[in-house]
Amino acid sequence: MASWTARQNKLFEEALAIYDRETPDRWHNVAKVVGKSVEDVKRHYEILKEDIKRIERGEVAYPY
Repeated sequence: MASWTARQNKLFEEALAIYDRETPDRWHNVAKVVGKSVEDVKRHYEILKEDIKRIERGEVAYPY
């Protein structure tokens, strides 16, 4: 899996805000903005969701 730059992560977050669940071809649009494949952005989204779940369960320490 190719790594993501900080800029690509920011573009990904912005694209998710623009292209919500109701947007036709959501993942195609997000992928186009980020410059990744549809499969890459879907995988990245699933990883993000899992990270959020881990944070909510208290499994990730907050940096102080």
